Amino acid sequence: QVQLVESGGGLVQAGGSLRLSCAVSGRTFRSYAMGWFRQAPGKVREFVAACSWSGSSTMYAESVKGRFTISRDNAKNTVYLQMNSLKPDDTAVYYCAAGLMSVVVVKEVDYWGQGTQVTVSS
Repeated sequence: QVQLVESGGGLVQAGGSLRLSCAVSGRTFRSYAMGWFRQAPGKVREFVAACSWSGSSTMYAESVKGRFTISRDNAKNTVYLQMNSLKPDDTAVYYCAAGLMSVVVVKEVDYWGQGTQVTVSS
């Protein structure tokens, strides 16, 4: 009943920026913690960032601290991931995630988006 749709991915050069968006429908947006995960070919899906239902509490993977910022607009039922100073290692499919409890690890996620490709060239 909950649908998550990501957008905003693309190809950028190292040092560039992208902003990903995730539109949520089907349930009360404020009821869920929201987050972002990413997965590169041959690798496991890894945590990137998360925020509470109010957006007042955030958490980031060590690899993206200081470069990525997660935010949410409950009125628009949308969560964002601003990515700055992108590196080739950031190349992956990025997935939006929603959870009733939290979304720091994969097992906590209740709903997933389809993913959007981010490619960072050297």
